[in-house]
Amino acid sequence: MTTIHQSQRKEIFRKVVSTTAEKFADPKMNGVNWAQVARETEDAIVSSEDPAEFEKRINELLQHLGTSHIGFFQGERPKSPGRIAISATFLKADTADGSRWMFQDVHPGGLAGNAGIEPGDVLLQLDGIEIVQPVAPTFALATDHKLTIRKRNGNISSVNVSVPPSQSKKRPLIVPDQVVTSRKLDATTGYIRVSMFPGVLGIDVARDILAAAQSSEAQKLVIDLRGNSGGGIGCLRLMSLLCPDKRGVGFTFGRKQIAARASKEALPVFDKIPSSQWGILPLLLKFGLAGRSVAVSSEGLGGAPYHGKVALLINEHSASASEMVAAFASEYSLAQLIGTSTPGKLVAANSFKVGHGYRIALPVGVYYTWQGTKLEGQGVKPHVEVPTLPQDLLAGEDSVLAKALEQLN
Repeated sequence: MTTIHQSQRKEIFRKVVSTTAEKFADPKMNGVNWAQVARETEDAIVSSEDPAEFEKRINELLQHLGTSHIGFFQGERPKSPGRIAISATFLKADTADGSRWMFQDVHPGGLAGNAGIEPGDVLLQLDGIEIVQPVAPTFALATDHKLTIRKRNGNISSVNVSVPPSQSKKRPLIVPDQVVTSRKLDATTGYIRVSMFPGVLGIDVARDILAAAQSSEAQKLVIDLRGNSGGGIGCLRLMSLLCPDKRGVGFTFGRKQIAARASKEALPVFDKIPSSQWGILPLLLKFGLAGRSVAVSSEGLGGAPYHGKVALLINEHSASASEMVAAFASEYSLAQLIGTSTPGKLVAANSFKVGHGYRIALPVGVYYTWQGTKLEGQGVKPHVEVPTLPQDLLAGEDSVLAKALEQLN
């Protein structure tokens, strides 16, 4: 990490403060006196000579705004949680090795899954450093990492993962080899698992979701969004598969609309994911001036035999766009939600340069369901709560899926 001088730190700090004041989605700064908080912390932050401490203190400053999708990072090698970097989430667990992090959702095609890591494995060390609760593991992008794992059978093994650079300059993003996987659970029940919704328009993931649903020929359907890290509007295809007609999904207000208390009816409506790149140009013409402020409606794909017989699996790691799906299904009673409450991390975000290779990620739009519910900080509650327990992961059992099948039957 490159050392920067105090004058450069002051320059970066003030750019962070001014950019946040100008770009943050809520012009009232979530009720925080941002200018005062910045003044009170400036001297301590600018005097931090260690780059890691400087980064840590600015992130602590940003946390005063009380929102997700916010952070300060070195642009070349940002650090990301496991769900972003290696397509795996973690569960707090008391183990024979003490208070550790157990692998919970391990997505097919992700770095962790490809390295042979399974749910129930326990992370002991990351790059030779003991990882003990409450400090959560983070992974630097464009970096090779060595993980020391205690397997479910008790054996200790080491695996190496090479985290690639982000596929997006705007925010850290790693897409696994497989995003949509599907199978038949029995003669009448299909299962679709979606790990994220990559792409701004989600053309590829929307196509794969539709193909998985059609090929299942299911009378009942389980949709698994546990550990889904969110993403773009490709989630609309999943919502559209839950109902036959067009229905209001939700809307996003940017800073100007929030300040003006705009009406959702005045927003342009996105109601169809294009089938190819040729469909992008009309969307640019329609939404080019709208920015983040748009309304969303389901596509109206017609009836399906599984309608009214869908179980949607969610947990505390089902974030962002996956929460849109869960909220839509809940508001219209289109699926039974099984699992645990989602984290309430649903804002439109962007990142901005603040000098000397650093960037700041900020919410630039706030999402509301069609009925006006703000999900940020609230999340979506399941109809049937089934927590994932460490002992179940160790035994290779999936109590959430078992409960979903019980409810469907």
